[in-house]
Amino acid sequence: MLSVASLLGSLLSRSSGGPTAKIGSFQWVHTSYNKPGLLLEMVQSVIPPITFISHKGLAGRIAVIGGSKEYTGAPYFAAISALKVGADLSHVFCTEGASTVIKSYSPELIVHPILESKFAVHETSEWLERMHAVVLGPGLGRDPVVCLDTAKNILEEVKKKNLPLVVDADGLFLVTEYPDLIKSYGKAILTPNIVEFGRLYEKMMGEKPKPEEPVLAVKVLSRALGNVTIVKKGPNDIISDGENVLVCCSEGSPRRCGGQGDLLSGAMGTFSYWAHQAIERGTDNALLSLYGPNLCAAYAACLLTKECNKQAYSQKRRSTTTSDMIDCIQSSFEALFE
Repeated sequence: MLSVASLLGSLLSRSSGGPTAKIGSFQWVHTSYNKPGLLLEMVQSVIPPITFISHKGLAGRIAVIGGSKEYTGAPYFAAISALKVGADLSHVFCTEGASTVIKSYSPELIVHPILESKFAVHETSEWLERMHAVVLGPGLGRDPVVCLDTAKNILEEVKKKNLPLVVDADGLFLVTEYPDLIKSYGKAILTPNIVEFGRLYEKMMGEKPKPEEPVLAVKVLSRALGNVTIVKKGPNDIISDGENVLVCCSEGSPRRCGGQGDLLSGAMGTFSYWAHQAIERGTDNALLSLYGPNLCAAYAACLLTKECNKQAYSQKRRSTTTSDMIDCIQSSFEALFE
């Protein structure tokens, strides 16, 4: 069995390049460069093979909770990304005003216009029995009934069913308002950008995070939330469960169009299901055993999103949009993982 030190040494010897932004004073942190080495092998170990004997649903049924009158693109981006990464079915639970628009974007998505119904929590809970992972937040909006009441109760149902959960966008607004909702839930991954991270950190710690020590800040916040996995998005995506840290610093692009975080969260939903399944089946991958399914899924989605961004930008430059990135999921997945 490889020791942690030998794993770190082996990874570093198989990597090249360096971080694209400051990660602080931490020396022994697993990072990805142009050649992610052992981390890449960890991700590859959880990806299910495509076979003729599998049936619809085995590769994942993902639920996206979000979509409102104002925001229809975000849940679409998350749900279609989950599907294109490799899930078999992708469901969107949204408001009635968003449903027709989301359906018009793609016939592949299953859309449930129920978030404003007085039976929304019960109806969604029944569907959750069939889901393998949940992405909560893309396009949810901040309506006090839908976001702060219905979504709050749906999140409780997700926890009761012990489903892998990715919380992004307005879902993070909900968690910042009610941090105990997510505290100590071991299958949750939060994906804040720098602004969302700052708000949640200040809510929990009573002070702003120190910009010169971003890795430490992520670890501290994770521990304050009961070791919930956090992905602080940025030039380097910092991932921590309060004990272990991964940093995805692979090349992306300088383009910052809206919707990239939705691609990330949808992809992460699929990877999260796969990683938890791999752990349940039993794994002989040393890093997966060390870091666990959440860090593996988060790292995989961050790496894929950056590769999509890089490939799309190489073709479209300043005109790059998230739709262009989604078109690159297949080629990016193959370049990285196959």
